[in-house]
Amino acid sequence: MLFESIILGNMEVPNRFVRSATHEWMAEPDGTPTDRIGGMYEELARGEVGLIITGYAYVNPNGKSDNLQQGIYDDKFIEPYRKIVSRVHEHGSKIVVQIVHGGRQTMMSASNPVILAPSPVTNKKNGVTPEEMTEAEVLESIEDFANAARRAKEAGFDGVQLHVAHGFLLSNFISPYTNRRKDRWGGSTEKRTQIILDIIDRIHEMIGNEFPILVKLNATDGFPKGTKNVLDAPECVEIAKILAANGVCAIEVSGGIVEAGQEMFRTKIKSADSEAYYKGYSKMIKEAVDVPVMLVGGIRSKVVMEQMLDEGYADMISLSRPLICEPDLVTNIKNGETEVAKCVSCNLCSDESGIKCNYDFDNSDREHS
Repeated sequence: MLFESIILGNMEVPNRFVRSATHEWMAEPDGTPTDRIGGMYEELARGEVGLIITGYAYVNPNGKSDNLQQGIYDDKFIEPYRKIVSRVHEHGSKIVVQIVHGGRQTMMSASNPVILAPSPVTNKKNGVTPEEMTEAEVLESIEDFANAARRAKEAGFDGVQLHVAHGFLLSNFISPYTNRRKDRWGGSTEKRTQIILDIIDRIHEMIGNEFPILVKLNATDGFPKGTKNVLDAPECVEIAKILAANGVCAIEVSGGIVEAGQEMFRTKIKSADSEAYYKGYSKMIKEAVDVPVMLVGGIRSKVVMEQMLDEGYADMISLSRPLICEPDLVTNIKNGETEVAKCVSCNLCSDESGIKCNYDFDNSDREHS
């Protein structure tokens, strides 16, 4: 099943492997994607990764959340992205650009002194309190996302993925922890999801209904069980159902915001039991929606990958750190050359000179993974 094709909207992906979006620290300072990024995606395509999701690309200069992050806020990016897409398509893979606004995790700078979010909830990680977005600013952000999708289509991407996870703007809206509004953008589950539906509608108005729209969805904020007024199950299932009924063609299930700790990039994944740490959420969502579900989070071994598909936890397997370590992992699994990824989940690949595996396999052991 791992090597069966699957349809997402009108996009056919040749197998069930997904390169999950990962910030690469490889763009120009203004967000222009580089040949270096293109080379990395092309290497993944040569390694038979069926669907490549780019690192998160910010839709407005005031929504940038990290250094050397890709942008998609201007038409000047269309041509460099077109070159990258062409390199991937030469090897038969599909490629989708992930689009994002940093929200309360936006970088503060002299040129961008104001951080915008649904509500002025202080970020306990850095002590910054964002300003509550006005109605006009919410509407402007909807337009920014729609224009980013238009640029993606013009560049030849096979779709876009809305980043509704990990504490960025759209994730801020769906979580009751970060969205405490009383207007049409906050309150009930439906109202907190409304901005995403409006983005989808605006994309459809701008470029038609055929361009695939995927979502990376926070199933949980990642706070300890029992914490009140945070996002978790079963509400995440209701959000997934709303999105699937309103134009989303695939849902990637993830979780965690920075303030909740190491929820997003767990270490010490040494056994099959430690893998696929969002599988409980993905199974609930998969049982409730009629669109394909992708599962990310510590998946390392072929036996777990097959189990996730065979037992109804997911339809596709999303990988990040293992593909940084082994861009040819999918080919190696296909050819029977490996059963378990080499990745030891040390997180040393988060390298601001450009992501790469920095683990010393020759002089280290897995006790530090």
